[in-house]
Order: sequence, then C-alpha cells, then structure tokens
Amino acid sequence: MRFDVLTLFPELFAPFVEAGITRRAYASGQIVLKLWNPRDYAEGNYRRVDDRPFGGGPGMVMLAEPLARCLAAVQADRADNDPGPVVLFSPIGQPLNHAAVEHWSAGQGAILICGRYEGIDQRFIDAHVTHQISLGDFVLSGGEIAALALLDAVARLQPGVLNDEGSHLEDSFNPAVDGLLDCPHYTRPEEWQGQRVPPELLSGHHAQIERWRRDQRLALTARQRPELIAAARAAGRLNRADEAVLAKAGAAGL
Repeated sequence: MRFDVLTLFPELFAPFVEAGITRRAYASGQIVLKLWNPRDYAEGNYRRVDDRPFGGGPGMVMLAEPLARCLAAVQADRADNDPGPVVLFSPIGQPLNHAAVEHWSAGQGAILICGRYEGIDQRFIDAHVTHQISLGDFVLSGGEIAALALLDAVARLQPGVLNDEGSHLEDSFNPAVDGLLDCPHYTRPEEWQGQRVPPELLSGHHAQIERWRRDQRLALTARQRPELIAAARAAGRLNRADEAVLAKAGAAGL
C-alpha cells in the first residue's frame, strides 16, 4: 500500500512514521509513504505556490500549475504510472468515519493533497481530484492534520501493527461488531482517589464481565450518540437483553 502526500510542510510527517505503534506499518513496508513538496515544482526564484484570489477577498489561493506538475511527477513515479485515487482534504468533503477508514485500509493507497491558505484553485480540483474528505464541521489551517489522521487510522488496521490483533474489533463505531461506542476501561490500582474499579471487572466471571461491558456500551452510546443506537437497531444488531438495558436507562425507542 502506497500513500503519496503533496504538502508544503513535509517535515510534519517525519515524527509520525518514526514513533508510536503505527510506525510498525511503515517499518515493515506494509505502508509506503512518500512526501512531495509542490514548491519544488514552482517557477521563479521565489518558487511561488500561491496568489491573490480573483474577485478580491482575504487570504491567498494555491496555484493550480505547481500542484499539477507535482501530481504528474507523483503519478509518473507510481508503478505502471498508476494515477491512483487523488484525495483532497476539504471542509466540503465526505466526513471521515470508520467505514471510510476500512475502505482505505483495504485498498492500494492514494495520493493525498494537503491544501493551505484560503484553498486551492478550483480548476485543479475539477481536473484531478477524485475524492474529498473532511474531519468534521470545522476548518484547519491546512490538510496535513487531516492526512495524518487518515494515515494513522489506516496504519493501525494493518496486520501486526497492534499488539493484539483483535483489539480494533472493539473500537468505537465498528459496524463489524455493532457500531456502538466502546466501554470504559480500568487498570491498577483497584482504588484510586476513592474511586473503585467496578466489581464486575474483578469477578473473574467472563460472561458477567462481557455483559457489564455490553451494558456500558449501550448506555454510553444512548447518552452520547443516540443515532448510533437507532442505526444498530435498524441493522438488527440489538437483542432482547440489549433492549431491556436501554429501557432501564430510559433510552427505549430512540
């Protein structure tokens, strides 16, 4: 799997591939990450990559030509001149969720465009971008943080990256399980600042522990993200015991 990133700040990515659990995906070669700076493909002594917007207004807009040249170099460098999906991180993009992460983690990679300033010349987007992704209803100063978020989420799903191969199955939002939020977690000591670990987790009774975790996930999801309960119910992922827990929590009929 190969990801190429077009960014004016390639130095932001170096610590990411050298630290933390997800570094294993890069060290093993499961994910190949190449960084490309559009400034290297700009003309003139100043290697200018932006200019003022037509029609006036604040801020600057990234020029189409340096991006197009940089993208052409990336595509020529990929195997068999594979153009690959071209992803732009943008507020108008589709929200990044678990299903989208699973889609990208099972693919061959992509070319990621990290915009800056007020945006990118629309003509470049119309000509080359195949997908647009958003992290949510807010604006970042550039696409690098969004690109890192996608890369991190994809890397941790690669085989051998996590210590426990099954740990990602218990992640929040995983539709392969039920799409609910994860339950609370506890570790030593058993009592901390007057707060004790729930006795169910200390019982050693596996069925009781699993029921407690399931109940917690249901109650937490109903309280924090009720739309996920509705989606799980519509998909037939809730059983009679689950519905009894929701009724007790006052969340029946969500």
